[in-house]
Amino acid sequence: MTDQAAPAEAALPGKPTSASRTTLSHIMTANETNLLGTVHGGVIMKLVDDAAGAVAGRHSGGPAVTASMDEMVFLEPVRVGDLVHVKAQVNWTGRSSMEVGVRVLAERWNESTPATQVGSAYLVFAAVGETGTPRPVPPVLPETGRDRRRYQEAQIRRTHRLARRRAIRELRERRVAEGLLDD
Repeated sequence: MTDQAAPAEAALPGKPTSASRTTLSHIMTANETNLLGTVHGGVIMKLVDDAAGAVAGRHSGGPAVTASMDEMVFLEPVRVGDLVHVKAQVNWTGRSSMEVGVRVLAERWNESTPATQVGSAYLVFAAVGETGTPRPVPPVLPETGRDRRRYQEAQIRRTHRLARRRAIRELRERRVAEGLLDD
């Protein structure tokens, strides 16, 4: 499946990044801690996926499914009592896929100090129709210099994802051709 826009799909009107941008906020409780007493990374990843999914659905105008999560980075631990803000926006669109960038910030629930960035991630979503097949998405229209930078960086990440996928497929095909089957 390629992600090049077909002439009929190019007619979809574009949407600005601000049209689907969202923030999901959640206060962390003791139920979400790991053995170290900080919030489990999987809890943060779920919030990231939830926020990114909402943005992808808003932008595409319907259901979108997570295709991949890239570069989930945890910068600081999140503690019980932190108010976590997950900010997400569409960075790039293809024919039926979208890259959503996510920033995770945390602040103490009872303090008026600025929120600190504690993580970030990039997710790729595919818009799907009623039968689960890919459907076209509107192009994203970057509005600011930061949006344009994110769009360009997303194109680089896409190129790297496709090259990595191709290299792995070629390696596996070569191993099969050489009779080196995995056990």
